[in-house]
Amino acid sequence: MTRREPAWRVTDVPAGLSERQRRRRRRYYALMGTCLLLILLAWNVVRFFSTGAAVAMTVVAALLPPIAAFIANPSDDR
Repeated sequence: MTRREPAWRVTDVPAGLSERQRRRRRRYYALMGTCLLLILLAWNVVRFFSTGAAVAMTVVAALLPPIAAFIANPSDDR
């Protein structure tokens, strides 16, 4: 008697490639939009009240593009 492999259940099937790409693209755009918003706010609004806060916002905005790239290009895409 041979053993059969267990059948896939609907909840066990991984998301399709297009679904995973759409999810990564949405996260990437959200992070890059946040980056752009931080830069615009920092140097058009916040600098009038606190230059230090504007510089801190710019530093955070500078760190977001590499993070967004890592999220958009995972190494374990199945």
